[in-house]
Amino acid sequence: MSRPRIQITLIDQKGTKGCHRGHKIGDSYDFGTERGNLCPMAMHVAFPYVDILRYGGEIPGNPKGTAIFACPDVDTLNVFKIERIDEK
Repeated sequence: MSRPRIQITLIDQKGTKGCHRGHKIGDSYDFGTERGNLCPMAMHVAFPYVDILRYGGEIPGNPKGTAIFACPDVDTLNVFKIERIDEK
């Protein structure tokens, strides 16, 4: 059984300063092939959600197959959406 593809997309910025890594709303990363392009601080927060979604779990309060999380940098506060892409 292969794991589903995971897509991480920047959907909002709520902080008062720009992203020090240069991420912009709409930037999207394939977890399997591009995760090294994502800010390490954001990746640290994303990983538990990615793990839950790619092994079939769901995140309470989020639509099926998704998770919303924020960058831990309070000045930046990038908001990301993780999506499980179930390919058939």
